[in-house]
Order: sequence, then structure tokens, then C-alpha cells
Amino acid sequence: MFRFLRGLVLPEAACEEANNSSRYENLFKKLDLNEDGRVDIAELHAGLKALGIPLGKDAEEKIFKTGDSNKDGQLDFEEFMQYLKDHEKKMKLAFKSLDKNSDGKIEASEIVQSLKILGINISEQQAEKILKSIDADGTMSVDWNEWRDHFLFNPATDIEEIIRYWKHSTVLDIGDSLTIPDEFTEEEKKSGQWWRQLLSGGVAGAVSRTGTAPLDRLKVMMQVHSSKSNKMNISSGLKQMVKEGGIRSLWRGNGVNVIKIAPETAIKFWAYEQYKKIFANEDGKIGTVERFVSGSLAGATAQTSIYPMEVLKTRLAVGKTGQYSGMFDCAKKILKREGLKAFYKGYVPNILGIIPYAGIDLAVYEALKTAWLDRYASDSANPGVFVLLGCGTVSSTCGQLASYPLALIRTRMQAQALLEGAPQLNMVGLFQRIIANEGILGLYRGIGPNFMKVLPAVSISYVVYEKMKQNLGIA
Repeated sequence: MFRFLRGLVLPEAACEEANNSSRYENLFKKLDLNEDGRVDIAELHAGLKALGIPLGKDAEEKIFKTGDSNKDGQLDFEEFMQYLKDHEKKMKLAFKSLDKNSDGKIEASEIVQSLKILGINISEQQAEKILKSIDADGTMSVDWNEWRDHFLFNPATDIEEIIRYWKHSTVLDIGDSLTIPDEFTEEEKKSGQWWRQLLSGGVAGAVSRTGTAPLDRLKVMMQVHSSKSNKMNISSGLKQMVKEGGIRSLWRGNGVNVIKIAPETAIKFWAYEQYKKIFANEDGKIGTVERFVSGSLAGATAQTSIYPMEVLKTRLAVGKTGQYSGMFDCAKKILKREGLKAFYKGYVPNILGIIPYAGIDLAVYEALKTAWLDRYASDSANPGVFVLLGCGTVSSTCGQLASYPLALIRTRMQAQALLEGAPQLNMVGLFQRIIANEGILGLYRGIGPNFMKVLPAVSISYVVYEKMKQNLGIA
């Protein structure tokens, strides 16, 4: 993207310091379209687009936010030059951190080594694709000038920001929030961007879960009531729910499902940061295995904290019309009739389900993304948001498929007290009874509506997440 800058806008010079001003001046003139000595955001956008460097609104706004020191909404030449000088210093540090042998060039093996330290494993071939997108002279190595020219207008400030597209996104919410939490840079934590991002994800999750609540309740009903003798399918299940409680009953239990998003996300984020500190090495770095363990433990901690709400959601979803007047009435009746222990029924299979879900989710996500990069990436090592969304959707689905039997056992244990005449079995007893009476397929009751909700849930979640980010001013 930035290769042409080498000859056209950013000519090399023997004396770098003396030539920097002339480089900056040439570039400023190309961006100052109305020649008034100042560049506003519209000119920056149009000028970069004309030069073949379309950055996108977020990146351009970040440049302005950083460079516009007097906050007048425009960059004069001094502000423009100061921004580029400061940015080049940061890029120089990033370059040196990648240049492991200090020979003034970055090679594929050094990229592999550097990303491994950050907990990201890529192959030599993938590293070469990254190099190719930066390498202007075809030597399959990147010197400082090539690195600087390529990242001149990239508002990233360090290596971790430059490779952030390798991270799994929090956008995806399919109602089973067990995935490893996202990480935030120190800059995001200081600026408050982390809580805006978490809030955006929380609102997206709430809207997404509400939109797919009928399918979620249908899944729970099929998990609890469907059997060989009572064959409930998607159509008959929906009709039965509407007949029993009207259209509104399709959303029964959704209130609790939405309310638990905030505490679960907050606890998971806090716990993840604490576990990472425990597993980090002396330099404060954390590898892939440690990150996975930290994320799994964070998920378990969050689930333990909000698990009573999971029980309430199931009881409300399975309950009949008029059985409970609301969440608090349900909690009061459970406490009175069954005691405190009832709020943790199904806890063991729920916790056991986190490991296969999170492990397979991450493994499939990385495998799909790697396969896409190997096959289709030629000019850039960034797969793009829609590829990542696709990978995330498939990986989350695979994770659910692997952990679904444990999820079904958990739901049955949570709802057992509502089933008249049903024995109160433990996890092993339920497994044995289901397999004996219904076979292996009995462990997958309700998986149809569960899969049906994935695509709309992801789509709604993504659209709302992006809108929320815009409204909260997240770059």
C-alpha cells in the first residue's frame, strides 16, 4: 500500500535528518488540497485516498486526535511534522524490537520469533506474507526505510497494536459466553477505551440474545422435555410454547439471560487480568498455553459467580405460565423449597464444559484463519473483519458441538425439580439414563434451534457492536 511513497513522496536521502523536513513538506502539500496551509480531516481523507492510502475513518480520526495539539480541528505544518516525528520514533522502537540480530533488517524468522514471545504462533510462510506486504524492493527482508514508509500513517504505536488483527474478537455473542476474554493495550486501559469496548459488546450481546430468545427457550425446552416418547421438534415446540403462554412466553427467561451479561463480562475481564499476572514470566510476557489456561480459569471464575442466574434462567424458561411472577419470585421459591444448594445444580458439568468449548473454539479459529491466510492472502497478512467473523462463527459452533452434551446435562440437572415424578440424578446418573433410554443422539436434544440461532446472533451482535462503537467514539 505504501510502496510508491518510496519514490514519489518519500525519497531516500543521504542525510536523513536534513531530508525529513523536505519529505514531510512534500507530503503535506499533497494533502493540503485547498493550499491554505492547514489540513482538516476531510482533506486528510481525500488526500490519502488520492495517494492510494485509504486508512479508514477510525485511523484518520486517531491521527487527528494525536496530532492536533491546539484542538482547532486542523493540522498545520508544524503539528503535522511533529506528529510524524513522534510516530517515527515509536515505529523505530517497534522496528528494533523485531530486528533481533540488529543487522538493520527484519526477516521472516525474526517475525516468527517476535510474535511467539507475544503468544502468537505463525509459520515461516505466514511471516513471509507479512514481509511481502511491507517489502518494497523484493528482497524478502524489510529495512528501516521500508518499515517507516509502510507504517507512516498507521496510527498503531507498538508491535502489539500492529498485530492486533490476530486477536479473537469479543464481537461474537451467541448466548453461551464461555470464550477467552479479549485483551486490551495499556493505552486502551488508560484512555478508558476498554470499558467502552466492553459496554459495546454487552449491549450487542443483550440485543442479540433478545433477538434470538425464542430459539434459545426452544432449545432449553427440547433439552428438558424432548425424548423418544415425546418427540418435540422445532415447529411443534414453538406451537406448544405459544399455545401454553402466548407470544410473550417465547421470551420467558430472557431478562435474566440479558442481566447476567454485565457481571459475567466484568468478572471475566478482571479475573483474566489477575490470572495472566500469575502465569506471566519475569518479563511480564505470557504464552499461548498460559493465555488459554488464564482464559479458562477466568471463564470458570465468572461462571461460578453468576451461576445462580443460570439456574434462574432455566427454571423460568421451563416453568409454566403463572408459576413464577418474575426472577425474584423464582429465586424465593427455589430457596424456600430446595435450599441454597439448588442454585448450583448442574454446576460440575457446566464447569467441565468450559475446557472443550474454549479449547476447540480457539483451536478451530486459529486453524481456519491460518488456512485462509495460506491460501488467499497475497498482499496483506490481515484477513479482514468478515473473514474473522466467519472463522469465529464456525469455531464457536464447533466449540458448542463438542461441549453440548455437558450443556444438556447441566440444563436437565437445573430443571429436574420441576419434572413431576422424575428422579433427582447426578451428572453420571443422567448420562447413563439418557444413553440407555435414548442413545448418543439423546445427548444432542435441542441442538437444531441452537445452531439456527448462531448466524442471526452473530449478525445482530456485529451490527449493534459497530453502531455502539461509533456512538461511544471508539477508534
